[in-house]
Amino acid sequence: MAIGATKMVLGLLTFVTVGMLIGALFQLAFIRHLEESSGFLPWERDEDARMLRIGFVKPEIISWSPRIIVFHNFLSPEECDYLIAIARPRLRVSTVVDTKTGKGIKSDVRTSSGMFLNHEEKKYPMIQAIEKRISVYSQVPAENGELMQILRYEKGEFYKPHHDYFSDEFNIKRGQRIATMLMYLSDDLQGGETNFPLAGDMECSCGGKMVKGVCVKPKKGDAILFWSMGLDGSVDPKSIHGGCEVSGGVKWSATKWMRERIA
Repeated sequence: MAIGATKMVLGLLTFVTVGMLIGALFQLAFIRHLEESSGFLPWERDEDARMLRIGFVKPEIISWSPRIIVFHNFLSPEECDYLIAIARPRLRVSTVVDTKTGKGIKSDVRTSSGMFLNHEEKKYPMIQAIEKRISVYSQVPAENGELMQILRYEKGEFYKPHHDYFSDEFNIKRGQRIATMLMYLSDDLQGGETNFPLAGDMECSCGGKMVKGVCVKPKKGDAILFWSMGLDGSVDPKSIHGGCEVSGGVKWSATKWMRERIA
């Protein structure tokens, strides 16, 4: 009974949050239209507005089930290059979460290289700006976010379809993952799309192959926000997604996982 009540409350809160976010974004778009027509953009002198890239970020709803929003121009080119520069010297073979222990293990499911920013780097001004932006646009408190991970996929590398939510008791007790912000840091590549195979009944190009679902092509500065939990507070199997094989060039991305809480 308690679990059911918790799921219902979480579902209602999620529904309200999504509604507020979409309403706020439409309101911002309307205000920008009015101010552009007048030739006056007051937020150009507003520090918080610059931090949130108001006037640059453009939302596009990709799917309602699973819930997916692409934020175009979420990061500036300078922010993308900055994250790549931090990550490049510290890349290691990527791991996946072991479903039994909750620890990171190597797997042929994921063939990229990556690293995590540390707690000191979270204090850097540019990182703080990105973290705040993620929190505001996702409507998830910053303290509920894991450390940001930066990944590099070279030619022939991929990430097979998977869920971001946890299935091991260790991590679930520390707080289930509810949403993911996936940010593209480069676009000079072929392939490397993010595929959501259960998002609709269409077909799309994934690493040069036609597959079911929706595929989001990497574009430097764009970000994908998707939820791993449904409106009822339970995990959403439709949120399964994968990183298509890179057929040319190099794909850089940054990932921020957000939890219902972090114990």
